[in-house]
Amino acid sequence: MIKVGVIGYGYSANTFHIPLIESIESMELTAISSSKPEVIEAEHPSVTVFDSAEALITSGNVNLVVITAPNHVHFSLAKLCLENGVHVVVEKPMVTTSLEAEELESIAEKSGLVLSVFHNRRWDGDFLTVQKLLRENALGDLKLFESRYDRFRPIVRQRWREEPGPGAGIWYDLGSHLVDQSITLFGLPEALTARCLPLRDGSKTTDYFHVLLHYQGFEVILHASSFSAAPNSRFRLEGSQGSFVKYGFDPQEAQLKNGMVPSQSGYGIENKEQYGSLYGDAAVECIATEAGCYQHYYQDVANAIITGDRNPVSPSDAVEVLKILELAEKSSQQGQTLSVCEAD
Repeated sequence: MIKVGVIGYGYSANTFHIPLIESIESMELTAISSSKPEVIEAEHPSVTVFDSAEALITSGNVNLVVITAPNHVHFSLAKLCLENGVHVVVEKPMVTTSLEAEELESIAEKSGLVLSVFHNRRWDGDFLTVQKLLRENALGDLKLFESRYDRFRPIVRQRWREEPGPGAGIWYDLGSHLVDQSITLFGLPEALTARCLPLRDGSKTTDYFHVLLHYQGFEVILHASSFSAAPNSRFRLEGSQGSFVKYGFDPQEAQLKNGMVPSQSGYGIENKEQYGSLYGDAAVECIATEAGCYQHYYQDVANAIITGDRNPVSPSDAVEVLKILELAEKSSQQGQTLSVCEAD
């Protein structure tokens, strides 16, 4: 059994990580570090509670640590794990700079430990559907790929993600998912043009972004707004033989939040009303959404630890994502299109 410790006991830990860890037969949740020990003892009585992340990491009682703490401590905590011979899963973005990511990548490689990043949106059903359509060349030659993650949150809230500092704002939060999905599909772009702005009254961090990734022969648009009260247009693909349009969000987050677990019937299955549409010359085809499967991420992590199989999201993947995040902020500040070579 892989003994797993979780750092933090907030939304991410409770909604995603703990239910997914508990769904994997070869993993056992044995420790949590939090400032709310009484809550953990009531909800997870068999788990050891630590009052600090450092105490959990150095306890010798865990093989894998999952870091769900604020972004600015990811680097120091992940480094401490690796220095203590512990495998690591880090919430996205892995760290706040690509230089920190490269340092952790080097340490993990030298120590022979698994360092992975929770880019769970690779296992969204709608993204898996897009991958399938592209593999099948259903659109012909792709010309435009648009990926959006709009929400209606016009009021600034008091939480660490909305406080100024390294890795804050929705470009690093939501944008890291969209960038990772784009690189997974297409590799690195040649150049990019970005607008990353604070548009809400009193906002101190980016709450809007519109980023163009320039590829040879086609364009990628990544977009998020905090003022979108309309139905979310998640994906739009346009090609020489047709277009694909998909509305709505993958259901897994809502299902997990409501207590559903991956072993239950219907988990990861989207309602037919949310299926996307493939448009051709004169026909419209309803495309069933692939089943979402976040649990596959943790199963792959377990396999990487136990048998040496491929890391599902490697540190090098995270380095590429961070370089794009950094370059987009630079592009926005300078008001210029920048070559991705400038991120090296």
